[in-house]
Amino acid sequence: MLHYLLFFIFAGVCLAGALFFLFQRHPVNSALSLIVVMGSLAALFLMLGAEFVAAVQVIVYAGAVMVLFIFVIMLLNAGEEERTRGSKVALILGVPGLIVFFCLMYWTLALPRSQVGHVSIGDFYVSTQQLGIALFREFLLPFEVTSVLVLIAIMGAVVLARRERH
Repeated sequence: MLHYLLFFIFAGVCLAGALFFLFQRHPVNSALSLIVVMGSLAALFLMLGAEFVAAVQVIVYAGAVMVLFIFVIMLLNAGEEERTRGSKVALILGVPGLIVFFCLMYWTLALPRSQVGHVSIGDFYVSTQQLGIALFREFLLPFEVTSVLVLIAIMGAVVLARRERH
C-alpha cells in the first residue's frame, strides 16, 4: 500500500513540475521546475529498483545538464517571456492530436490485461554491481575511448571560449 502511495506522490510531483515548467514565463523558474521533474523521475526509477538509472538521472540530468541550462539562461540574460496570442495552426493541429492521445490512452487502459501483454524482467535483470563489473572488464576500451572523447570536447570548448575573448 505504501508503494502505491509513494508512486502517486512522486508521479503527482512530476506532473506538477511539468505543468509549472510549461506555464512559467521566466526561464530560470522553468529550469528549476524541470529539476523537480528530473528528481521525481529519479525517485520513480528508484522505486522500480533501477538504482543506476536513478543515479544517472540525478547526476547527469538534474545535475550537469540543468546547471548548463541555467548557466546559458543567465549568460543570455533571458527575461520574462512576452505574452503572445495563440496560433490558429496550433489549435487546428493540437485539438485533434489531444483527442487521439486521449482515445489511445482510454483504449490502452480499457483493454483487459491479458490483451495488453506482459513483460517479465527474468534473466535480463542486472544489478548496479554487475553493470560496473561488465563496464570495467568487458567494455573497458569503449569506456576509456568515450572518456577521452569527452575530455577532447571539453578542451575544445575551452579553446573556443578563450578565442572569442581575445
